[in-house]
Amino acid sequence: MQGKKNYQEKLFTSFKLSDRVSKENFYRRLKEVLDLDFLYPLTNKFYGQSGQKSIDPVVFFKICLVGYLENITTDRGLMDHCSMRMDILYFLDYDIDEPLPWHSTISRTRQLFPEDIFEEVFTRVLKLCIEAGLVSGHTQAIDSAPVKANASMDSLEIKVPADELEEHLSKVRVQSSRDRKAKENKAPKQQQEITASKKELQEIKSRNKRWSEDQDMRPGAKNKGSRYTSNKTHYSPTDPDSRISVKPGKARKLNYLCNISVDTGGHVITDVQAYHADKKDNQYLQDTVARLNRRLRKEGMIWEHLLADTGYSSGENYAYLEARGIKSYIPPHGTYKGGPEDFNYIKEGNYWLCPQGKKVTFRKQKLEKGTLKDNYFTKRSDCKGCPIKESCIGKSHEKRINITAYREEYERNIARMKSPTGRYLKSKRQSTVEPVFGTLKEFMGLRKVNTIGIKQANKCMHLSAMAYNLKKYLKFIQKRAKSGAESLVLYFLPKIVLQNVARHFLKAPNLVHSQA
Repeated sequence: MQGKKNYQEKLFTSFKLSDRVSKENFYRRLKEVLDLDFLYPLTNKFYGQSGQKSIDPVVFFKICLVGYLENITTDRGLMDHCSMRMDILYFLDYDIDEPLPWHSTISRTRQLFPEDIFEEVFTRVLKLCIEAGLVSGHTQAIDSAPVKANASMDSLEIKVPADELEEHLSKVRVQSSRDRKAKENKAPKQQQEITASKKELQEIKSRNKRWSEDQDMRPGAKNKGSRYTSNKTHYSPTDPDSRISVKPGKARKLNYLCNISVDTGGHVITDVQAYHADKKDNQYLQDTVARLNRRLRKEGMIWEHLLADTGYSSGENYAYLEARGIKSYIPPHGTYKGGPEDFNYIKEGNYWLCPQGKKVTFRKQKLEKGTLKDNYFTKRSDCKGCPIKESCIGKSHEKRINITAYREEYERNIARMKSPTGRYLKSKRQSTVEPVFGTLKEFMGLRKVNTIGIKQANKCMHLSAMAYNLKKYLKFIQKRAKSGAESLVLYFLPKIVLQNVARHFLKAPNLVHSQA
């Protein structure tokens, strides 16, 4: 017999949200393991003592985590999504008829809490993973990737000399009444002043001239992002902290640099930080290492190996890591040659020996373009009349060798990279940190930051990393529970402890003599 459903709304209902959310539901399991009560004393100083009650800090962080778990990048869309999901309402401790916070409250609270609060929550989540056995600690893989800023290339304004700045700003204000691209210029005056030299300006002008001749008729050629813009000549008034950056085969964009460290044991993110995108990766390595090493040691873990790509290579970084007992596995730049061809380095006397047996002796150390280099010269009398003078030094009077002062650190790192362990760890890095970045950008809301400023971008990156680690943690403990690993450990642990104790006493020399 055919059935027909007639809906009639009840005046009174008996409904419990906890009965409608399955025990296997992701957010129900997350609620059971995630304890954020430590936030109450931590954030109390950021609230006043009178007035209306603001959003619960625990609820705020849970809502933010939902946004990155569900890959929702707008606060308005996030609150609409939460209101339609019973499992998320249960996770947030809201009833089905209870109104959620307004989306603007989320934005204001994110600005209210400093970066330290977000970093503390990230550390607590990481501690959960460490206690579960997901983090080995001894090997960390580091990498970085650009994350699009919340600003358009069309909002760029040109930098001007300091003495012309006021005149330029007055012209901009007149134009702003007609077609202003940015509502407010948030950049400080220092950033609005041009920093490029005359040579650099001429190079940019030449590139743009070639571009106008070759590319002007192509689609999208009028976009500023397709032209040769530079951080030395342009800035964004919308988001002054963002920087113009480009990767091979990609368009120029305003980006931030997201730098992460991933543990090779369980692929857990152990560190994340937002940096300006106008510097090289190797300039941020030491800051990352200091912060991560401090965090791991606090948890009783010893860091032994660091894996990174060529972008992090520099002699200063190799020496810095060796001083802290960390072995680097970082491929050197192709510019490093290890010294001139056919010249032998004599370590005992700190000099080079040329093919004709003449010494190229050490003279001084000099800082060249931010790199410390050793300078070696020959005597003019040694090179005078040399049979290979033309091919060796040409019209110069002496042979000069300028080489990095960290040559020994380079050589030790290269030897590690060529070893079987180095070849294995290179493939390990590629299969560890790069897929994590892909997951964060495609499925964890990190394709673009929806905030303004590097401090706010850093908070977004910490939240995305937290969401990733929590998913890893829940998946891991679920597998462990299904496999019965905990029961096996509890069964065998007493026996193992007794065996180790017995073995220790049998090996103790004092005990053996006393028994004899």
